[in-house]
Amino acid sequence: MTHYQLDLHGCTWSEALQNFIDFYNHSLDQNTDPAAVQLSVIHGYGSTGLGGAIRKRLRAFLIKHSDCLEFTPGENVDGNQGCTTVKPIKRLPDEKELLAEAIRNYCERPRTQSKIMVEFRKHGHPEIIQAIRSLEKRGWLAKQSSVGVVRYVSR
Repeated sequence: MTHYQLDLHGCTWSEALQNFIDFYNHSLDQNTDPAAVQLSVIHGYGSTGLGGAIRKRLRAFLIKHSDCLEFTPGENVDGNQGCTTVKPIKRLPDEKELLAEAIRNYCERPRTQSKIMVEFRKHGHPEIIQAIRSLEKRGWLAKQSSVGVVRYVSR
């Protein structure tokens, strides 16, 4: 069994998520047998002791991607609420894929490009445009025009 450890203390949520995805995918790339890999993610338990933002968000992310991994909260292993053990199964989507997925979900109702840009502004203009174009090419996002206004809607 190959054990890897990642410490997310001091990260913002977006930094923690990107660090985790990179760490996770790199650990899979380094091993031919995913079943022989175990990841220990140290995220802390929050300054209030009631569960920190990174802990909550990371575990929600893990649940959402349960087709790619298995995980066990630290409190179920040794009582430590500040860590989570992850068993990789397959690669996680990278940040570009996650952005495209989020835009696709956001456009379940028709949205203008400017609304999409405001909603996802933290990702940067070029990345958002690239995600929109990628979704259009795949046929997952369509343009709708009416009265000179262009909106995007998920398919």
